[in-house]
Order: sequence, then C-alpha cells, then structure tokens
Amino acid sequence: MSHSFLKPTALALALTLSLTACGKHEQAAAPAAPAKAATAATAAAPANKSVFDVSELGPASEACQDFNTFVNAKWVAANPIPSDRTRWGAFDKLADDSLNTQHEIVENAAKNAASAPAGSIEQKIGYLYQSGMDEAARDKAGFDPIKPKLEAIAGLKNGRDVADYLMKSFADGDQQVFAFGSGADFKHAETQIGYTFQSGLGLPTKDYYLDPKHADERKAYLDYIAKTLELTGVSEADAKKQADEVMAFETELAKASLAPVELRDPSNQYHFVSVKDADKVTPHFAWEQFFKDQGVTVDKGFSLSQPAFFAEFDKLLAKAPASQWQAYLRFHVIDDASPYLSTAFQDNRFDFYGKTLSGQPEQKPLWKRVLGTVNGAMGMALGELYVKKEFTPEAKARAQELVDNVRNALKARIENLDWMSAETKEKAIAKWNTFLPKIGYPDKWRSWDGLSVTPDNFYANVMAAGKFNYRYDIDKIGKPTDRKEWGMTPQTVNAYYNPTDNTINFPAAILQPPFFDAKADDAINYGGIGAVIGHEASHGFDDEGSQFDGAGNNVNWWTKEDRAKFDARTDKLVAQFNAYTPIKDKPDAHVNGKLTLGENIADLGGLNVAYDALQQALKQHPEEAGKKIDGYTEDQRFFLNWARVWRGNIREKEALLRLNTDPHAPASLRAIGAPSNMPAFATAFQCKPTDPMVRSGDQQVKIW
Repeated sequence: MSHSFLKPTALALALTLSLTACGKHEQAAAPAAPAKAATAATAAAPANKSVFDVSELGPASEACQDFNTFVNAKWVAANPIPSDRTRWGAFDKLADDSLNTQHEIVENAAKNAASAPAGSIEQKIGYLYQSGMDEAARDKAGFDPIKPKLEAIAGLKNGRDVADYLMKSFADGDQQVFAFGSGADFKHAETQIGYTFQSGLGLPTKDYYLDPKHADERKAYLDYIAKTLELTGVSEADAKKQADEVMAFETELAKASLAPVELRDPSNQYHFVSVKDADKVTPHFAWEQFFKDQGVTVDKGFSLSQPAFFAEFDKLLAKAPASQWQAYLRFHVIDDASPYLSTAFQDNRFDFYGKTLSGQPEQKPLWKRVLGTVNGAMGMALGELYVKKEFTPEAKARAQELVDNVRNALKARIENLDWMSAETKEKAIAKWNTFLPKIGYPDKWRSWDGLSVTPDNFYANVMAAGKFNYRYDIDKIGKPTDRKEWGMTPQTVNAYYNPTDNTINFPAAILQPPFFDAKADDAINYGGIGAVIGHEASHGFDDEGSQFDGAGNNVNWWTKEDRAKFDARTDKLVAQFNAYTPIKDKPDAHVNGKLTLGENIADLGGLNVAYDALQQALKQHPEEAGKKIDGYTEDQRFFLNWARVWRGNIREKEALLRLNTDPHAPASLRAIGAPSNMPAFATAFQCKPTDPMVRSGDQQVKIW
C-alpha cells in the first residue's frame, strides 16, 4: 500500500514511481552577496564546442509566445515516449542513464556474488538481483510464498483477531490500513518520535472513490480486485463478491481520509497524543500493545496524525464483519506481493496500475523492474557502489561552490525584500544561517549487518529487507535527529529539502548534464543545477516550509502583517497555475494551484536567486558577461537551460493522474511559469509587454 508520511520536498515526483522535484527579474532586489570567483567548474565552454544544441530551438518569434515550445518542441517531436514509459524527458533520460550504470553494477554483483566476501553488500545486492531475475523459479512458486499469510487471514474471526494480526504484520515490516514510522517531532525537532499516518487505499486519492468523474476507474479497480483474488484460487463468483466488500471498505476509509491538498498543511501531518489518549480515539486497537509488538518505547506519546481516519479505522474494527476484513486484507496481501511473485501476478497488476490508470502500453523489462526493487530494498547500499564508480570528490567540491553562491544570493534577496518587516527578516536570516547543504552522498554509510539474503527466493528476500528497513527506521524513535542522514539515494535523479531538519540535499546522479556540466559556461550551470539549488533552498520559505524554523520546529516566526502579505502574493501564484489547462482537448482539466503551490514558489524563488548568482559570477568574469555563445547571451542561455531541464512529453492518462496527485505542476508549465514573472526574461528575449510570456502589473508574482 501507499505510505504517505510527511516527506521531504523533492524537486520532482520520484522517477522510481514513474516520482522527479522544480522571466522577469525583480529589479527591487539588491545585488547578490559577493560570490566566489568562478572556477573551471563553471568556466565558459570553448567557443568551438557547444554544450547546448541550439539547432533544437524553434523560430525566434516563439520565445516570447511559449518559451517551452521554443526550446523543447523539436526535441519532443524527435523523442517519442518509449512504450514502457508514461512520460519521457530530460529527467527520464538522465534517470535511464543512471539505471544503466546501476544495471552494470548489479549484473556484476550477481555474477560474482558466490565468491564475494560473505555478508558484504556486493553479495547481498547480487543475491537479491539474482533471485529477482530467476523468472522460472518465481513462476514455479506461483503464490506459494504468500500462502501462510492468506491462511492467517482466513483464520480471523472478529475485530480482536484483526487487531492482533495487524500488530504482528507491522512487526514483520508488512504495513496494512495505516502507516507507522519515525520522524522528527514537529515541536521538538531534535528528537525522533513515532508517526502513524492514513493509508490503506488502493486507488490514488479519496476522490477516486467519491467523485462521479472517476466511475470508470472504480469499475476497473473492482475488476482488478476480483482478478487478483481469482489468481489465488478464489472462484469467480466469490471473487466478485469479495471485490465489492473491498471497495465498500476502502470507500469508508476514503471518506475519513484527507485529500492531497489538505495533507500539505502541517497541522494535518502532526497530532501528538499520549498512548492513553490515542486509545480513546481507537478503543478497539490498543496502542500500548502495538508498540510492545514493534519493540519500541514511545515515552510521552506519538503523532496520531489524522485522528478522524483512525476513528474510522476503529469503527471498522468494531463493526465490519470479519469476512469483509478478510477480503480487504487478502486482496492487499496479494496486491502488495504481486511484483515479487509469478508472471501472472506481475502482468495482472501492471494491467491496472500501468495500463488503465497511467496509460503505459508495455511493462518495463524485467531487469528494470527488479532493479527498482533492489533500490527499494537496498538502495543506499547500491548507492555506495554507484558513488565509487561515478562520483568523485572533485565533483562534490565543484558543486559545493555553486551551492554557496546561490545560497548567498538567496540571503541577499531576503535582506532586501521591500514587503517584509525587519523583525521577520531577522528570523528568516536566522533560518538561512542554519541550512545544512548535503551534496552527492552521505558522509557515513549505513550498515547492512543482520540482513540475510539468499540467491533463490525473491519474495523472502524482499520481505526480509522490508523488515530490516522497518526496524532501522523505528529504532530511531526516542533518539536524536541525525541531520546528516540522507532520505534519498545518491543514484536518484532528484533533489530535496527537509523542513524538519532544514537540510538541502543534492544526490550525485543529478550533478550531471543538463543540470551540471564542468565544460559549460556559467549560464548553463546556473540555469540548471543553480536553479535546482535555489529551488530547494526556497522550499525553506514556501507556504509549508515557512511554517518551520531553522531548528526544524513547526512554529510561527512571522508577524501577522508579514504573513498576510506573503499569503496575498502566493494567492496570485495559485491563480496563475489554476488557470493552466495543460492537456490538449481537456479544457476542464486544470492544474491545482493549491496542491502545486510549494513547488511553484520554489521554482520562482529558485530561478530568481540563481539568476542573481549568475550576475554576480559574471562580475567576476566581465569578459564573459558580454560574450555570445552560439549566438545567445549568457542571460538567454540561463533561461534556455532552465527550460531544457523540463523538456518532455507525457501520456494523457498519466497527465490526468498527476493533476490529481502530484504536488508538482506539469513540466511544460514549469518551463514557463517562473520565467514569465521575471522582467529579466522579458529583457533577455526583447519581449513586448503584451506577449504571453510577460506577466506584468497585478498579474506579476513577486515573492522571494
């Protein structure tokens, strides 16, 4: 099931989930603080070697009409979406390159696993990958690996039995109905506490159960539930009956669940209670026993993050027939296990989640699916091998310089805001001072001692890794928060900000073209990775991040007047994105400006501060400032690379799904949304005030 804890704010929805994370310059802002002189890492490329293929650009007249079309239309037309993908673009291409490197690593690990040092990560990764690639063994086993779980479910007679079953399942790392894990305490961020979170739905959001427009998806889901049950020997008639019970059960959970927009509110992510008070919400589910079974001590209490959801869960424990609970748990055990079972189960799951919901014509090849599982089970161990092969200390040092320059530009913008009071600015700068940038990979790798992996049982290996990682997570409860720990693997093409530890994080895999290129001129690097750095730093001051202080605590550090001014400005950004209808022939399918607000604030702030940092870098090299490369100025190339990062195409079903679930706006709109608010863009491309790419007057959004 999908587990939706408060997650760090990523640049894009992570590609492993099929999930990446984020022009007019504000003249009122003062110049950025002095940046370090550009080094060879950001020096101009030789004039005879281009790092940006300008032949891909459209007619110059398009730049001020639709900048995304101008920069990306030719590339999109020449690069159709592969049949095993729901989208294809710059992020996806780079992620594919990372996967190919990882593929070499795991193939080599599997080949040499038997002779590798016993218990080494090379051996464990090799055995895990090897067992996943053994299709014959998986097909022969059928659904035998999950028969013990199905038998346990068949023996449930009442709500007490169900509660006991759930507690024991959680202890094995197998979470059903709700999610449980560790996280920094919103009020005392230096300490990790336990968090319970709503979950338990097989469809993407509550609207898929309740909104008439999703009737087709509900029907397809019913068919999928029934077919899934039939694959384990349930008769067709009984499978249909159980499918109806599952749908009815999940619909009740959906009614009590919060929507994605509501979950962006920190007050809906944290609700600290004592164990005694939690028991009052769920009198039929004993939390003291739950924590005892998990082997953790919660001390003063934990976060029962969505009380209304847990009250409904308790109601179902008390009133739902055992047969309905059995149908629900039976289906989800099979569904969760399907990627690790025989071909029939894999294909059945793909038919619904891949084809029906996302419009993906074909499954990814087996090696990519198994590699995805390796990343989910032992991703940081694989990252350790990836970094040895792909990322050097020199690259880390060069990236650190860009981080410092962009952070300085953000500080200058905060200091020179014309709408914020000195009192709030002081606290904003205090938060800025405590940012912890993390680049490339962790300073210390986690241990995998205690995880046992064999070469011949994929499902058992995945379950063992799940239990091992669950224990690693919940063992943090009651301990100090480790700001140096990473929540994303080095091989992930993404970046993120974490509000509860105030860190900005840039994995090794994103520190490559088109984001970062040691051979590129300043404009290319600042329009790429510079804007990414600015994006993540700006998340500390978006609508959600701004509710946390520099220590990671959810406290108000704003004056009432400044918050009102901030909200008025962000409301304009909500309106801008609400007006976008990105899907051809779907004029009623709008972007959700509230859902995407945090990312849109980060894009706008990040691009502005990266532009400021570029100007400061060019002051250090005035000979570059006036030079054209391939006929384009540094300012123009800055915006060109920003748009190139977001090039891509997406299937209609996937696009519709993301409009309902993704906190990121469509990539085509990210290419134009922030630049259209920047006077520097209009100046760079000599746009007229009436051009579509120019937002001026009351329409122009200025925040950071």
